[in-house]
Amino acid sequence: MSRPDMSVAVVGALHSNADGSNRQFEIAMCSPGEPVRLVPEPRNKFDPSAVTVFSARGLQIGYVSAERCAWIGSKINQGEDIRAIFQHPTSTGAVIRISFSGEDPVLPPERPKPAKPPADDDFWPDYIPPD
Repeated sequence: MSRPDMSVAVVGALHSNADGSNRQFEIAMCSPGEPVRLVPEPRNKFDPSAVTVFSARGLQIGYVSAERCAWIGSKINQGEDIRAIFQHPTSTGAVIRISFSGEDPVLPPERPKPAKPPADDDFWPDYIPPD
């Protein structure tokens, strides 16, 4: 049975890569729908179940969040055909979209932006006299 596509947070973007490249800059270079590569990192000294996320240009942009990395890493290690694409940047990293069906994931529909409330130019706050 195929699992539905899943959006997953990418964390650790505030750190630099070992080669000195900037993860946040690389995230800014990514476009929605661009492929990303997921690579388990069993020798990670902080979390042996860590899964590294690389951009289409081969630069690390971060890690799959701790809540999902062990499960996703186990699926990769079992040989499942897992594919991922860049979804969008966030203030502290990014979000990627993962497919477990062996097919390329599909970006979810964009959420509508909240409408701005109408400007009320006739609004004046009540005068509050000093005490």
